[in-house]
Amino acid sequence: MEVKLEQIIEGMEAQSEEHFTFLNLDTGEVEYISREALMIAEDEGEYDHLPDWQQDEVKIAYDIVENFDQYASLPSRFDINEYEMMESFCYSLPENNKQVILLNSIRGKGAFRRFKDNVNRLGISEQWYDYRDNRYKEIAIEFCESKNIDYKE
Repeated sequence: MEVKLEQIIEGMEAQSEEHFTFLNLDTGEVEYISREALMIAEDEGEYDHLPDWQQDEVKIAYDIVENFDQYASLPSRFDINEYEMMESFCYSLPENNKQVILLNSIRGKGAFRRFKDNVNRLGISEQWYDYRDNRYKEIAIEFCESKNIDYKE
């Protein structure tokens, strides 16, 4: 099986506190599952009263719960650590006013919003998104290699 890195990256970006992504190690498909669907499957709950689309999701969640060794959980937001990514980007800039502004913007409450506002204001948003995309790609590659998954770009 060979997986496209783009699918892994999209799955990593789609995760939240309410939605998880898993890679089916047999098919190479990335599965998007809500916390609710996983809870139903873990509790072996009934789901035929749900809309068709949600029943399909719960069926996949049941498969994940019952065949956990056939799935790999994609790196989560905690594994990715976007704050560290922003800080690392700041230090990748030449030591000048932009670096100082961005480093100051990531301190304290509201750091993510301030950072993105300042990246846009300083005209380096494309540079930031390229940096971020490359970092996500590195994490996706590390994930694939750690699971012995063949990948293509």
